[in-house]
Amino acid sequence: MSEERTDDAGSTHRPPRILGPVDSPTSDRANRWWWDHDADNYHAEHGAFLGTHAAGGDFVWCPEGLREADIGLLGDIADRDILEVGCGSAPCARWLAGQGARAVGVDLSRRMLGIGLAAMEQDRSRVPLVQATAEALPFADSSFDVACSAFGAVPFVADSAHVMAEVARVLRPEGRWVFAVNHPMRWMFLDDPGPDGLIVQIPYFDRTPYTEVDDAGAITYVEHHRTIGDRVREIRAAGLVLDDIVEPEWPEGFEEVWGQWSPFRGQYFPGTAIFCCRKV
Repeated sequence: MSEERTDDAGSTHRPPRILGPVDSPTSDRANRWWWDHDADNYHAEHGAFLGTHAAGGDFVWCPEGLREADIGLLGDIADRDILEVGCGSAPCARWLAGQGARAVGVDLSRRMLGIGLAAMEQDRSRVPLVQATAEALPFADSSFDVACSAFGAVPFVADSAHVMAEVARVLRPEGRWVFAVNHPMRWMFLDDPGPDGLIVQIPYFDRTPYTEVDDAGAITYVEHHRTIGDRVREIRAAGLVLDDIVEPEWPEGFEEVWGQWSPFRGQYFPGTAIFCCRKV
């Protein structure tokens, strides 16, 4: 759930993109820099919603406010080994641990993990946190019963197919893999919560990554697009079965605005897609 830019009129939007592919090392380097530098601002704005500093954390799947406690996409979690991929400050992993799971979090950003460690010091929870890229998970084969990711890692890596393969590798047979990302159709629209965000601007099939650069031209942020079909093929190629795609509807009476997510846009089309998979 990335942070968008806001112009002087208060309209969020994508700045001009760099045309061309971005490889894995460049994506990793840019997004590590971005989340290290933006972590404090991100949590100042969204930390309460995510439950970052709440005792025991919280597991929020998406800006629509869907919670694991209510929907149970991960199934039985007590006494299970669970990996959170792209955990950020780990509110989800902390919540899982509070429900009796043996949770582990992995993230690229040292600063995001540091905020999670500070939160654990406050509520005395204990969740191992590991700094690593999701394209090379530092865990043995068949280490986990469940893996999950709430807008973590998957949109920010160049080779998300390899992430699927890595998750399949560390899962035990019949293990679940559930991950939430921006709904692929949102790629076509500006990151604007108002009427301008309903106008198609970018071809759905344009997989050129969205990038931001600093004044020297160095890439400081990368987000990658995959179509629904791309995601299904990545999942199948990893030897996983896709059981469901959850497209959360905007909750009635819910007025929270998060960047491009808003009650206005939410009434027209989904902002989130949650892919529910398992290893057979």
